[in-house]
Amino acid sequence: MDIAIAVLIIFVGSYVQTSIGFGLAIIAAPLLFFMDPLYVPAPITMCALVLSLANALKHWHFISFAGLKFAILGRIPGTIAGGLLIFWIDQQQLALWLGISVIFGVLLSLGNVVLKPSPGAMLSAGFLSGFMGTSTSIGGPPIALVLQHQENDFIRANLAAFFVVSCLLSLIMLTIVGRFGVDHILISLPLLPATLAGYWVAMQTLHLISHQNLRRYSLFLCAVAGSVAILSYWI
Repeated sequence: MDIAIAVLIIFVGSYVQTSIGFGLAIIAAPLLFFMDPLYVPAPITMCALVLSLANALKHWHFISFAGLKFAILGRIPGTIAGGLLIFWIDQQQLALWLGISVIFGVLLSLGNVVLKPSPGAMLSAGFLSGFMGTSTSIGGPPIALVLQHQENDFIRANLAAFFVVSCLLSLIMLTIVGRFGVDHILISLPLLPATLAGYWVAMQTLHLISHQNLRRYSLFLCAVAGSVAILSYWI
């Protein structure tokens, strides 16, 4: 039963990320963490890697490698910092940090902040994405905030390309700190088909669903999940 619920959560997260460019981890991480802390962050990062590869290949012609290089440069030290964080904190503290990261992501998405993808902004966003992504698997909001006012295909393409590199860096760092091994791979296996299923269904049905409504419902779900994660720290 737990596996079926985990598969459904990953399916929904994959659908949302394919639709708006990010959202898999921000939806799945808080919910799966309560089912089994082993899911966070490595297995979700594996799912994000598979999904990002699919989306990057789909939107290949819109990727701007010149702009992404600054984000990737910032991502490297951010990845190291995030890896050190989970090496030092326990599971209860990780739940608190996970909840804070989700709420932070929701607030960034709701804010009317207008940033241009300048080298400095991309560098900073890359660092924050690496720090949050490696420690909690939620690395999308900082880079999505910088790109949010670009064209939809540009956003999807460049977020996907960035996440491919990000996920690989995170998995390497998680291996170094002992948070990515055989157990994490085994628990991830049922989730990978659900990841691709969410991607496929999204590609078939995007024209039927309002982008604004999907974004609104997703943010609501994220806010609830993040709040529950924070409250669990005090209970």
